[in-house]
Amino acid sequence: MPTQQPPRSFLEPAVLARLAGVPLFARKPMQGGVSGKHRSPHRGSSVEFAEYRKYVPGDDLRRLHWRALARTGRRYVKEFEADTNLRCCLVVDTSGSMRFGPAGGGLSKIEYARRLAGTLGYLAIQQGDAVGLTCVADGIVQDIPPRRNPAHLAHLFDTLEKVVPVGPTHLVDVLHQLAETVRQRALIIVISDLFADPALLRECFEHLRFRHHDLAAFHLLEQQELDFQFRRPTRFVDMEGGTSILAEPTEIASRYQKALAEYLEGLRTAVLETGVDYHRVRIDEPYEQTLMKFLVRRTQQRSGR
Repeated sequence: MPTQQPPRSFLEPAVLARLAGVPLFARKPMQGGVSGKHRSPHRGSSVEFAEYRKYVPGDDLRRLHWRALARTGRRYVKEFEADTNLRCCLVVDTSGSMRFGPAGGGLSKIEYARRLAGTLGYLAIQQGDAVGLTCVADGIVQDIPPRRNPAHLAHLFDTLEKVVPVGPTHLVDVLHQLAETVRQRALIIVISDLFADPALLRECFEHLRFRHHDLAAFHLLEQQELDFQFRRPTRFVDMEGGTSILAEPTEIASRYQKALAEYLEGLRTAVLETGVDYHRVRIDEPYEQTLMKFLVRRTQQRSGR
């Protein structure tokens, strides 16, 4: 980590050092401004062979396939993949529900999100990619356009550190907005508890796919949300500004579990059908392990292309 950067509570130098050995790859060709680690939709001069095509006057004779010419008398040239950098847009949910965390201590959702976003931003900048940050609550709270210079990291980290989760979430509307305003292909990484109708999420996922973006989503959940192990009458508070409800947990547990199962199944279907790189994460899991799985899976997908 650069020495001029002040220490950040959400970054651990040892974790950054271990994750730095695994590159962050895009799953789709990207349109960057400089050479980088990612495939481009255009042909270039990397070492990765792409295809043969017929020779046309003006082609570089050094790329002529002489063996094919000798065998067939026809002229072909070799095409190679072009490698470029990418634009990584980190979308962090900062609505009120992201304040939720374990009752007995541990990271809240927003603290976990800061670690994921900060670490991914650092890794992407270090490999020459441009990184931006959008914080979302009842609209876009903060919007930092992607840039790739290391000094840009300080601004990004300051924003992550100061943002306060409050208010309702309009994540669906913001994702539709990003699909229209992020003009070039980008890696868009959403970090959220995804409290929205799966049918609406599916529509914005399709919108982003239609615009050729590579979409990844970290779905943050707390263990109590999955288990619903409450024993005594409990007041359940809507952290996004709605009404609170006093309820006997044993009377509503079966309905809650049914609704949760339907929601998770709907979301699973939506991400499968729209090609989202989806990661369901319990916030008591080590974030380093979560990120390592994310990076390794992308490396394997690139190797198997």
